[in-house]
Amino acid sequence: MSIEHRSIVPAPIGEVWAWHERPGAFQRLQPPWMPGRIVQEADSLEDGRAELALPAGQRWIARHDPAGYRRGSSFVDERVDEGLASLALSPVRWRHEHRFVAEGDTTRVVDHVTTPIGSRALRPMFAYRHRQLADDIARHRAAASAPLRIAMTGASGLVGTALAAFLTTGGHEVVRLVRGEPGPGERRWAPDAPATGLLDGIDVVVHLAGASIFGRFDDEHRARIRDSRVGPTRALAELAAAAGVRAFVSASAIGIYGADRGDEVLDESASAGEGFLAEVVEAWEAATAPAASAGVRTAQIRTGIVQSPRGGTLQVFRPLWSAGLGGPLGGGRQWQSWIDLDDLVDAYHLAIVDDRVSGPVNAVAPEPVRQGEYARVLGAVLRRPAVIPTPSLAPRALLGEEGMRELALASQRVAPAALVEPRPPVPPAGARGGAAAPARASRVARLGAAGSAARQRSRGGRACLWTTPAALRLPLVHSEHALSRS
Repeated sequence: MSIEHRSIVPAPIGEVWAWHERPGAFQRLQPPWMPGRIVQEADSLEDGRAELALPAGQRWIARHDPAGYRRGSSFVDERVDEGLASLALSPVRWRHEHRFVAEGDTTRVVDHVTTPIGSRALRPMFAYRHRQLADDIARHRAAASAPLRIAMTGASGLVGTALAAFLTTGGHEVVRLVRGEPGPGERRWAPDAPATGLLDGIDVVVHLAGASIFGRFDDEHRARIRDSRVGPTRALAELAAAAGVRAFVSASAIGIYGADRGDEVLDESASAGEGFLAEVVEAWEAATAPAASAGVRTAQIRTGIVQSPRGGTLQVFRPLWSAGLGGPLGGGRQWQSWIDLDDLVDAYHLAIVDDRVSGPVNAVAPEPVRQGEYARVLGAVLRRPAVIPTPSLAPRALLGEEGMRELALASQRVAPAALVEPRPPVPPAGARGGAAAPARASRVARLGAAGSAARQRSRGGRACLWTTPAALRLPLVHSEHALSRS
């Protein structure tokens, strides 16, 4: 039994082939609803080995077949048995031929798979992979940035994993700053006292690290949230200033606006709110000042509620909704300012390569939804009822009174003005040939009828968050796929 999926990628075959050769390609092509964790990517399309950790301790091992390799036009991978962890998959034959055919300035991409797995399971996966490939290449082509060396903290987290893979497939080098013993492509980072030469040769710093805010808001948890952000950010910003990097891009959060600002529309010019998280985020952003004072372009990415089955609140909510226990929380009137993971990656990419981006950036959809609407859409996507109000007892027990108020019941109506408003055209960092880049706010924001239509995707495609509430379904359909496989 075999299945074939093909599409046209609007880029020359050389670019498409190079994208597949670079580190991160497997990560970018892995649909978020698919079970498993990538343990190893193939280091060669000709004869490499890839490994995927599946539930129940199973391993999917794929080896590339040199006999099917034609540089620039095709490669083949096959599932093989290696050790006890892969034996349960022995009945599953998998031979995957990847073909690339030049058609003028575009490329026909063909995936041909011989396997007993049915097409109903595979079609959404290949639709997603082809759309992700086309979208990622389009974004890098629009940026026209020369290769950058980017130091990144928090590269193993939800955002860091996606962002690092996106950057490396685009030709950039990501140097992971890690606390433990460094491996290839890594440097050891002591958060409170980073080594003097940590940022030698670095063009841009992306600082994502910080303890999870989820947990009971007792004194120990509050200290962990603050201490993992403010001090390490200041130390890294001081080092960035001394190293003379081009840009310092730091994570931040919409929690800076406070737990509840009613119906006030909060763009980047809005004042900080009140409460523990607002105070922490304000101090966190202020800790980037040493870099800014030294003339380093500095941006703070105020992130909304990230939507991905791989982590964040959607991973927490999905089991409740799947069991038919989901519903409006706390009356359902509070505003939820959300963002799809791939769109957050686009926002970080913009801040990395575009010299026009500095200061706070609200990384959210232009129109937030009420929590009750979010609950309804998630229920519809998962084909589960979502009408019974969720009692506040559960979040209170998990988070405490303060945590429930600042997280579970937070209401922030945030607007992404910095991503939407046009900026004067200037060359992006390291632009090839020094040519001025076109105004690119629409590339990330994708507002307006044309932009929204361009990013409306099939059920297996990349999410569009720039219309709502209908567009809210699109990042959530990944959970529908995940549910059907759970």
